[in-house]
Amino acid sequence: MPALPPAASRLLSLPRALMSMASGSPPAQPSPTSDSGYVAGSVSAAFVTCPNEKVAKEIARAVVEKRLAACVNLIPQITSIYEWKGKIEEDSEVLMMIKTPSSLVPALTDFVRSVHPYEVAEVISLPVEQGNSPYLRWVHQVTGSASDSSTVPP
Repeated sequence: MPALPPAASRLLSLPRALMSMASGSPPAQPSPTSDSGYVAGSVSAAFVTCPNEKVAKEIARAVVEKRLAACVNLIPQITSIYEWKGKIEEDSEVLMMIKTPSSLVPALTDFVRSVHPYEVAEVISLPVEQGNSPYLRWVHQVTGSASDSSTVPP
């Protein structure tokens, strides 16, 4: 029988995890480091919405120049629907997807809040559990959070 791809093996372990939860014992956790040496969650993808491309580009360039992020992708023309001050709003915005070491998320958040035009800037982050190891190492290297100074292109 051929080996299952990683996603399929995780799906097969779901019933065991659910049974463990039902029995009160915690499910087994995967090792925090992979064969590549990457520590799961040590890189984060942070998301920031901006009112327009000009503001997004200014913030993106600044966070990369300050080494608060390795890379920022700008995703134009998203529609955001939200409640603000008791009213439902709908706006066109630009979404920034920022790749940064998780240890820099607090400094990134502080910087974005200091320069962002919104009264309450959206800055949220999610840890990266897996990915292309050379890229994840590069995120650490280019931000100065790794001892190896070689670079791998984004």
